Amino acid sequence: MQPKKMDTTLIIAVLIIGLAAGILGGMVGVGGGLIVVPALVFFLGFSQHTAQGTSLGLLVLPVALFGMINYYKAGHVDFKVVGLLAIGFVVGSYFGSKWSLNLPQETVKKVFAILLFYTAFKLIGWEKALVSWIKNLSN
Repeated sequence: MQPKKMDTTLIIAVLIIGLAAGILGGMVGVGGGLIVVPALVFFLGFSQHTAQGTSLGLLVLPVALFGMINYYKAGHVDFKVVGLLAIGFVVGSYFGSKWSLNLPQETVKKVFAILLFYTAFKLIGWEKALVSWIKNLSN
């Protein structure tokens, strides 16, 4: 795997993904697998393996070191992206936790549930089936 060329657009996109992951990590305790991996795949065109390896690189110490090493050996970790994601994640987790602590617990639960549902829906590819079903209903 060749590391992505770090142009301004990619740097901004990766920082935003890291920030979103940090905010949601701080709010509802998720980040890497639920936010970073799908965002890298959907928005930046990473392969699933590279997204997973890069996400593990973000969380490397001490949580996922050995998993990340396996992806690194296979050429699926982009350390430039890891660094930028980490910057966004640190800032985002600070603000996400602050916001979460000011919201009612039920609101945070709903945000988490919607995020899980949306991600599962998107990864399975059901949005195409839903759009088709809705079009058939309107006919």
